[in-house]
Amino acid sequence: MSFCSAACWLCRKSTLEEEKGTVDAVRDATHERGEMQVNHPTEGTVLVSLSGSWTLWSDRPRVAELQRQLDAEPGVQRLTFDSRDLTAWDSGLVTFLRNVEELCRSRQIAIDRGNLPNGIQRLLDLAAAVPEREETRRGQTQDPLLARIGMWGIGVTAAASNMVRFIGEAFLAFLQLLRGRASIRASDLALLLQECGAQALPIVTLISFLVGAILAFIGAVQLQQFGAQIYVANLVGLAMVLEMGAMMTAIIMSGRTGAAFAAQLGTMQVNQEIDALTTLGISPMEFLVLPRMLALVLMVPLLTVYADLMGMLGGAAIGVTMLDVSLKVYFNQLQEALTIKYCAQGLIKSAIYGVIIALAGCMRGMQSGRSAAAVGQAATSAVVTSIVGIIVASAVLTIIYLQVW
Repeated sequence: MSFCSAACWLCRKSTLEEEKGTVDAVRDATHERGEMQVNHPTEGTVLVSLSGSWTLWSDRPRVAELQRQLDAEPGVQRLTFDSRDLTAWDSGLVTFLRNVEELCRSRQIAIDRGNLPNGIQRLLDLAAAVPEREETRRGQTQDPLLARIGMWGIGVTAAASNMVRFIGEAFLAFLQLLRGRASIRASDLALLLQECGAQALPIVTLISFLVGAILAFIGAVQLQQFGAQIYVANLVGLAMVLEMGAMMTAIIMSGRTGAAFAAQLGTMQVNQEIDALTTLGISPMEFLVLPRMLALVLMVPLLTVYADLMGMLGGAAIGVTMLDVSLKVYFNQLQEALTIKYCAQGLIKSAIYGVIIALAGCMRGMQSGRSAAAVGQAATSAVVTSIVGIIVASAVLTIIYLQVW
């Protein structure tokens, strides 16, 4: 072995031994206990002697032990410390002393810090120099009922104002599109059409087929009592075309696509990409919101037609297997039950549902805060807003259809 290699080996060995000794010392200090002794050197005075290791990882006394001894001596007026036997300390000791000060302040006992280490005294002074904010305890108090009602009204008014403003901006962006002046890229629209249309077919197929089968099964249980099994085709066809096809498709798209739009735009808010577009003179409503609205308005009616067909096939599966109704009779009954008027009603509903989903998803995304939690809240709020809007729109449109058609 050469002299250089031997020297390197000796240096490496000594370094490892030093590191091992440091680790052993830390381990020994960690396992050392912290001790506290309470004495009464004079009448009305308590001396708290601290010894051993007072760290976060060591076993040390609690303030409750000192409190019990102070309860046994009701005439205590002054408390002092003896820290000569301390071997190690960190923020664990500082926290203990802060709790002791709170205890003595509540009992009007004077504290003498003179025998504590200088570092601990500076930390205690620093902790006392910054008072606790009142806002941190605001959650423990409850505002009066009238104040809460007022705050709720203000919040509802602000939310309604923001919604009307966003709808107005979206409408102006649509007018810009009709004039041919909108800042929109055909490639973005094509990609969004694929995401909202073709990629949603599997989940729409599964849900619509099962909904149709469930409707047929529920209807079969009742229709068999009257020997009218053939009318299960009417039940499934009208239910899917008038309501269930459009509504189930809209709910699927609100959870799948509306939440995705909110998350995308919310993430762009966090990354300041929307601010960059505004700085460049590009309207975010035209460049980001308008393509998403067009994609949903165009794809939701097409998906609804597909969902209607899948639901009818699900009803046919139940009719053939459970009711002994042939496919020819089933579809002939469907042809007699369904009319252009019913199909048009469902398609109009689906187009309006698409507008609601797009507005809710994009609005919540544009209103998102600049944090990960805010993006998650925006996605959740987009789904809730979409579903509520879909249900309300369904009820309103049903009443209108009854009055007009």
